[in-house]
Amino acid sequence: MLRRGACTGAVGALIVAGLGSGVAFADDEAQTDQLWIQAPYEQTVTVAPDAGTAQYRSLALGLYHDNDNFTVSDGRLTVDVSGLAGVADVSWPDNCTPNDTGTVAVCDTGDVPTRYSAQVQLKVRAAADAAVGAQGAIEYSAEATGGPDGTLTAPQGSAETFVTVGSGPDLGITTPQDVTDVAPGTNLTVPFSVTNTGNETAHGFSVKMWATYGLDVVTRYPQCTYTGPDDSGEYTPMTYVTCSFDTDVAPGATVELPEPLRLAVTDHALYERFDYEVQPTGDTTDLNSSDNGRSWHISADNTADFAVRGTKATGAAGDTVTAGFRFVNRGPAWVANVGSGDPVAVIDYYLPEGTTATSVPDTCHNAWTSGDDPAIGHYACTLPLWAKPDLKVSFPFQLRIDRVVPDATGRVVVHPHSDTSSTFDPNSKNNSAKVVINPSA
Repeated sequence: MLRRGACTGAVGALIVAGLGSGVAFADDEAQTDQLWIQAPYEQTVTVAPDAGTAQYRSLALGLYHDNDNFTVSDGRLTVDVSGLAGVADVSWPDNCTPNDTGTVAVCDTGDVPTRYSAQVQLKVRAAADAAVGAQGAIEYSAEATGGPDGTLTAPQGSAETFVTVGSGPDLGITTPQDVTDVAPGTNLTVPFSVTNTGNETAHGFSVKMWATYGLDVVTRYPQCTYTGPDDSGEYTPMTYVTCSFDTDVAPGATVELPEPLRLAVTDHALYERFDYEVQPTGDTTDLNSSDNGRSWHISADNTADFAVRGTKATGAAGDTVTAGFRFVNRGPAWVANVGSGDPVAVIDYYLPEGTTATSVPDTCHNAWTSGDDPAIGHYACTLPLWAKPDLKVSFPFQLRIDRVVPDATGRVVVHPHSDTSSTFDPNSKNNSAKVVINPSA
């Protein structure tokens, strides 16, 4: 889901952590690692038709581990489907070796990555005599070679899949291929089609769409309502679209929207997302929601120029002066971390010699560490999760002059950050500035 918060808390050093992103350790800290099983918590299979067999559904499974400082190989995922007796049948892939009864198999996943990827594609279908509502469970365990002790074991009971026999429509949309280096001003067609893999007709479907600030939704359907983008407030500016189509989608059928859905990549586009989802209308429940929503990532061939500007102030010993700085995004692109909600920049401010901060902006905090000069104050300030072109943010520090030092010079440094890449700012010369107290000229 897109993060819509205005600003995360102030941090001294920005560390982005996520699924499989690796773990940071100090040089003298004992390193650890953990093996994990990725499996869906729920899976619905369609009831078998009278005098027929149900369709198989794919169940994606895999292993991953935490610490990319270790190489982990020879992954072995044990899959126990004995809990599906009378509920569902299983078809094992080639990299799984089942026991004589076919209820437990050890699956070879090979090298184990730090980012989840599907290494086992299990196929499951409803048993011939299973009624709607019947439910069973698949249990898992896993081991791999590697880690600090030579062997990693997944926590017992950390993954389980409940399989339920159901009946109804199952709408889904295919995963789009992300695009990069798109020229601003380009129009793109969204790969949007709806397929029903269920066993009942969907009598109409609804669509929701979210477009980030650098995308314009060009196509306007009469069945849709369009809102935004609103870039005047604290929330991330986005365009929201809600639609209701009365098109029937029969089992096995694929339908398109009334006309191709087109997006315009604007002049201020950079790292964009277009999220969209589909649901059957009315009181009908979709059998499997895992493929109902998709995110299309669109990277524009564009830049944003983050800059900071310092100040000069004069005062006598004991005086308090305003000696802050200002951030500006000179564009032409906006930058946003709509996925993580992280600030788009952290700004370090090293105070001028002989001064003490008596008033600090809300988004700044003391970031002094043992590696800093003990006589120099150090603060870290954060921006919101997005910065539109021409955004200006002032950081009005109040400094007390403890002792007069001619040309006492503080240093301000902005550190741009993006979930996608921080190379969007080609001009590093204006990423730093000076704050000078009692300049000589």
